[in-house]
Amino acid sequence: MLSIQVITGKTQLLGVIGHPVEHSLSPVMHNAAIAHLKLDYAYLPLSVKPEALTAAVAGFAAINLKGFNVTIPHKQAILPLLSEISDVAQAVGAVNTVWRQGDTWAGTNTDVVGFLAPLQDINCDWNSAVALILGYGGAARAVVAACAQLGCPTIHVIGRNLQKLQQFYASWHDADISSKLQVHTWDKLPQLIPQATLLVNTTPVGMHPHTEASPLSVAEMMLLSSNAIAYDLIYTPRPTQFLQQAEKQGAMTIDGLEMLVQQGAAALNIWLQQSVPIDIMRQALQQQLIKR
Repeated sequence: MLSIQVITGKTQLLGVIGHPVEHSLSPVMHNAAIAHLKLDYAYLPLSVKPEALTAAVAGFAAINLKGFNVTIPHKQAILPLLSEISDVAQAVGAVNTVWRQGDTWAGTNTDVVGFLAPLQDINCDWNSAVALILGYGGAARAVVAACAQLGCPTIHVIGRNLQKLQQFYASWHDADISSKLQVHTWDKLPQLIPQATLLVNTTPVGMHPHTEASPLSVAEMMLLSSNAIAYDLIYTPRPTQFLQQAEKQGAMTIDGLEMLVQQGAAALNIWLQQSVPIDIMRQALQQQLIKR
């Protein structure tokens, strides 16, 4: 029998803001968890154009929205609208989770804890590890902060645009992170790949619909150690071409689904102030991805 949630005037509202936001899988996993917990909450996708962000956040306060996730393109633009920002969000320079604190808004970044979750149980000496990160966008910022938190003494970020790489490096005000960080253009890959303990793809290359693409050529991936860990933030297709290449090298592989689940669970925990059913959230996402 189809289960229908009845929304009333007492239903507490949560959501995700972005533009576009129609593709977001967050409502799938959050509403699955809410239904499992039998709570009178609803999680909605809310399309907010960049020029409407300030008005939207003020409106959320007016209707007593309990909290919301933030996705592209608002993760940095939201910062001035918050009265309190966590240390991790300040380090990353981006917020993905916002909640009501009295009469004001507070924010944090759960992408870091989400990225770290699948790495916690891996037997690796992170204090001597070399992280190699492909890309320098918003996702790369969370990965850099996470690698520093792991204890990696060397964090390489690689990209194609030297000016953007230099801007990326200059944007880090945390001395602990900037002392570990090095940026390189793409031509340095052959020297860097063999050193990598952890190789992370933060670029969109390989994402649907271009599922046959990989940020690395076959020849470049052949330089990866069989003892390395390859981590792709993309979660569809499963596995990506990047991870298929890495697996052929004998490397351990991790896709982006668990990061998506764990960052979502961390956000829901903040809003509900109770433990959340991570297995239910993961299962809901897996079922949704099969349908796509």
